[in-house]
Amino acid sequence: MSWDWEKLSRQHEQQKQQQQGGVPPQMEDIFNQLKKMKPPGGSVFILLGIVVLLMFYSSWFTVESGAVGVIQRFGKFVRVSDPGLNFKLPFGIEKVTKVHQDQVNKEEFGLRDEVGGLQQTSDAANVSLMLTGDLNVAVVPWIVQYRIKDPYNYLFKVRNPVGLLRDLSESSMRLVVGDRSINEVISKRDEIAAEAKTVLQKELDKLETGIHINTVEMKQTNVPEPVQPSFNEVNQATQEKEKMIYQSREDYNKAIPAARGEAERTIKAAEGYALDRINRAKGDAARFQSVYAEYVKAKDVTRRRLYLEALQELLPKIDKKYLMDADQKNLLPLLNLGNMGGELKNE
Repeated sequence: MSWDWEKLSRQHEQQKQQQQGGVPPQMEDIFNQLKKMKPPGGSVFILLGIVVLLMFYSSWFTVESGAVGVIQRFGKFVRVSDPGLNFKLPFGIEKVTKVHQDQVNKEEFGLRDEVGGLQQTSDAANVSLMLTGDLNVAVVPWIVQYRIKDPYNYLFKVRNPVGLLRDLSESSMRLVVGDRSINEVISKRDEIAAEAKTVLQKELDKLETGIHINTVEMKQTNVPEPVQPSFNEVNQATQEKEKMIYQSREDYNKAIPAARGEAERTIKAAEGYALDRINRAKGDAARFQSVYAEYVKAKDVTRRRLYLEALQELLPKIDKKYLMDADQKNLLPLLNLGNMGGELKNE
């Protein structure tokens, strides 16, 4: 049968237009075109062409940037293909699984999803209820961001790597939260997240999951809603207690140093007074010893000198002085009674 070249040309034009419009030709269209062409050689040539096309179509594959292709031959791992155009055996002999190593995946724990404008909590949110070290219950939602580090371990060493990741993440977070008090869980989220990340990564590496943890982010933690009012009252009482303790410490820091300073000053003053009295006593004793030594050498002269020194110190303190002779028997002749009477009148 002769070829319909005009019809074939129109079909080629339609294929070009479809390719330019971004719609690739379908396999069914190709088969229909091959049936209509009916070249010399019959159906054998058609089948051979189909086989060649299928071989070519199934032998080449493209791996995107940031990903790798894990190739299995009859289910057995063979090699890992780099990004770009790669070749594999056709007809399902080799199978390609693309793994995006640069893609950051995320798993959420205990977060609420907004559905239809209403917040609905799924059953998985129960994982956020945790028992703290001081026997309180806390609501601890968190997010784990990870990427695939080793495609071989990720695909072949673990049956369900994502499920294992969720289980290990929950156990790691419960382990860390169980060692902290409720106040630490609420106020030290970054510290707890960093410790949970370390514990989780250690367990993942031990099980050869091929997963690398980028971040563990803890969201706002709190206590369950039924106990929030009581918890707030406890926090308020604790704050009042701490406030009173700080005020007491402030008063203590003011009063105790002042009392210690006053006590130190009194002690120093007493020590100075004692030292002064001791030195004065020693000086008096030394002076007495020197006077006594001179007295022993010349008793009459020393006695007279002491007498004169005593009078020299005493007489200036007396207002009126009366000098009497040792032989005088009567004091009346020495008294000027008239003058004394005038003085009394004047007074």
